[in-house]
Amino acid sequence: MRAKISYAITAAVLVVYFVLVGSRGVLLIQAGTPLTVTFGAAVLILPVIGVWFLWKNTEFVRDANRLAAELDAEGGLPVDELKRLPSGRVDRDSADEVFARRKAETEDAPDDWRSWFRLAVAYHDARDTPRARKAMQRAITLHKTSS
Repeated sequence: MRAKISYAITAAVLVVYFVLVGSRGVLLIQAGTPLTVTFGAAVLILPVIGVWFLWKNTEFVRDANRLAAELDAEGGLPVDELKRLPSGRVDRDSADEVFARRKAETEDAPDDWRSWFRLAVAYHDARDTPRARKAMQRAITLHKTSS
């Protein structure tokens, strides 16, 4: 729940920022000189890119949560079997061991979105966020094509 609240606050702050930047771009364009119109157009590109990025991120999170809910309903969510250090952080060897099993599971069933979802969780536990995201995107794509 804390992550959802943090995400919502961050998204709201970004939207306010996009509105402020966009309004400055419009003011520059309204000034009417070739230089201010050029700068205004360039400034307007930033909120457009930002809104697109925020939308894609929100869509990704929504889709991943939908898969998690479906997998949970099936009883297929990965169980947290990771050993933890006294600090509470995940033991690296434990994460590597679980990752190896998840990778083998995905290699055995490369077209199963469930195995890709569990692999994404294993990547995340191993602190490999870029690969976790790619694996989750693969799971989302496979789920959409199988539905």
